[in-house]
Amino acid sequence: MPIHYEKRDDHIVVITIDRPEAKNACDIYHFRDLATAWRDFNADEDAWVAVITGVGRNFMAGADLKTFIPQVTELREKIMSGGVSEIDGCRLSDAVDAVLRNSQLYKPIIAAINGPCVAGGMEMLGGVDIRIATEYASFGVMEPKRGLFAGGGTTVRLPRQLNYPAAMEFLLTAERFPAQRALELGLLNEIVAEDQLLAKALEWAHRITANSPLAVQATKESVVRGLKENMREAYKIESELSGRVFSSEDAKEGPRAFAEKRPPRWTGK
Repeated sequence: MPIHYEKRDDHIVVITIDRPEAKNACDIYHFRDLATAWRDFNADEDAWVAVITGVGRNFMAGADLKTFIPQVTELREKIMSGGVSEIDGCRLSDAVDAVLRNSQLYKPIIAAINGPCVAGGMEMLGGVDIRIATEYASFGVMEPKRGLFAGGGTTVRLPRQLNYPAAMEFLLTAERFPAQRALELGLLNEIVAEDQLLAKALEWAHRITANSPLAVQATKESVVRGLKENMREAYKIESELSGRVFSSEDAKEGPRAFAEKRPPRWTGK
C-alpha cells in the first residue's frame, strides 16, 4: 500500500503511512515515498503545515527488518556497480530523509499518533514539532534490545528535547512506554480519544496557520539551527531571521490588519 499525500485547501497537508499488514514498518519503497512526500511538502509554498499519521491503530514501526536490509544491500551493490545514484527512484539516503534526520524542513509538522511509534517511528518523531496521541499509542527506542543502534537521530535529538533523565529512560531501558507515561516524560503535547485524533491534529494545524507562515517557519528555523550552535552563533541566526521577517510583506500586513480590526491576509512574502 502507498504513502498517501493529501493536499487540503487550507494550507495543510496530511501524510498517511498505509502498510497495516506490516504495522506500518517501511520497506525501501515506502521510505522512498515518505521521503518524497516530505520533499513535496517542503517545495510547495502553499503548504504551511503537515500532519503525519498512520492507518488503523498503527503509526510507524521503522524499517521492516525482513525486507529492508536485503533491499538496501542490493540497492547499494547496484549503485556501486552501475555508476548510478538511484534504482527505481530509490536512493540510499531515503531512509534518513524519511525520518527527518538532518532535515532542513522548517515548516511545522504535527504527528497524529494512533499506534506503536518505535524504532524509525521514534526517530521521525524527533523531527516533528507537535505530538498528539491516542491511548493506543506506545513509544520506544528498542534497538538495544535487539543489539542494534538508533542511528537515525534519536540519540542526538531526544536528550535535546526532553530532560536528561527522561531521555535516558527511553534510551537505556529500550522498553515500550504507554502514551500516558510518554506524556508525563514530556514527549507528547496531548492524549485524545481515538475518534478525535485527526480532528485534534487539524485543530492544532489551524491554530498554526492562523499565523504568518513566514514568521512561523523562521521561528522554527531559528530554534532548529540554534540548537546546533553555541549561544553566540544562535543569536546571530536569530538576528538574521528576525531581519528577514521584519522586512517582509507579512510584517506590514499583520499590524495593518490589527489596526483595521480584521483577520490578516498572509502571503508568506
